[in-house]
Amino acid sequence: MSIKVINDKCTGCTLCVKVCPFAAIEMSSKKAVIDLDKCTLCGACVDSCKFDAIELKRDSGKTPNLEEYKGIWVFGEQKKGVIQSISYELLGKAQELAKKLKTEVCCVVLGHNIKNNLQELIHRGANKVYVVDSPELENFLDEPYTNVLVNLLRKHRPEIFLCGATFMGRSLISRVAVKLHTGLTADCTGLDIDEKEKFLLQTRPAFGGNIMATILSKNHRPQMATVRHKVFKEAEIDTSRKGEVIVEEVPKTLLASRTKILDIVEEVTSTINIAEANIIVSGGRGMKSPENFEIIEELAKVLGGAVGSSRAAVDAGWMPYSHQVGQTGKTVCPKIYIACGISGQIQHLVGMQSADIIIAINQDSSAPIFTVANYGIVGDLFKVVPLLTAKFKKALNK
Repeated sequence: MSIKVINDKCTGCTLCVKVCPFAAIEMSSKKAVIDLDKCTLCGACVDSCKFDAIELKRDSGKTPNLEEYKGIWVFGEQKKGVIQSISYELLGKAQELAKKLKTEVCCVVLGHNIKNNLQELIHRGANKVYVVDSPELENFLDEPYTNVLVNLLRKHRPEIFLCGATFMGRSLISRVAVKLHTGLTADCTGLDIDEKEKFLLQTRPAFGGNIMATILSKNHRPQMATVRHKVFKEAEIDTSRKGEVIVEEVPKTLLASRTKILDIVEEVTSTINIAEANIIVSGGRGMKSPENFEIIEELAKVLGGAVGSSRAAVDAGWMPYSHQVGQTGKTVCPKIYIACGISGQIQHLVGMQSADIIIAINQDSSAPIFTVANYGIVGDLFKVVPLLTAKFKKALNK
């Protein structure tokens, strides 16, 4: 794409200057001048110009031959040689999608000294594992990781590419999508296949979580999506599965980076990671005050679980953000989730509805939380929760 001002038509009206959201247009000698370093080619100035004095040329390249793209790829995120659990969650979903497309599942891993730690990816469902092992890839850096990944995707042409919506994934995959001129749907909570057209159906919350939007990428490949941690179940381990580990060699020029890591300081925290907890007891607006969270903290302690919270409780300052469950907090998938005084708006539900067992305690019998709950208790949580705590203490001999 390119953009330019046609000086013969420009009248110096400054309309384009006023509408440019990136302050990329200035006036010089009563003519508009576009700063290409700031311009994002959004086209706002073109639409505003009444004199057709700005010309935006879009790439008229051919639509890719979709038949050339086959297979589903998963980005195998690793840290210090250890494959992260989000990769296993994506492999589980990739297997479901692959059955509908009658295609294979592949995983790609970038790092250093990782070649001997890849068999579990095969046991979890990957037919092939592509690996690039190099000292330059030992720690995550945007440029080399992006360049290597783009190189592999162009070479092998998968029709679908999935990545975790982690700190690494979010930083990496957007750059990859831009270089490949394809679409990307972020923070998906659901993935499926259109049985007729064979498109990837990418579902995510929209408009603040008030609706669920399903997005398709009809004309570009690969179809790319990121998925938050704990949205899907991990693929089961099957040690009888056979697969192939393929070591890829890439040009050294792809491994260059304009930035370097000076030091890595591991975060030390005593906060329980609710994303990994098997039992979570969460409180919402119905807790009424921060002091009342002691009630659910005691229940969580008896059950050996973690304490969660809704956004309302965090916004009120009752609980720290690290405990927030939901669209703007953490996505969790515990064995048991106990919701106390939480109404169950969609923003919260997308963060916990994958739990194996959901128990809701609320005075309002029509609260949305009961639509997803396996067990519902309509009553005063300040009476119900202490009773549950006492019963569990007795049953568990605590």
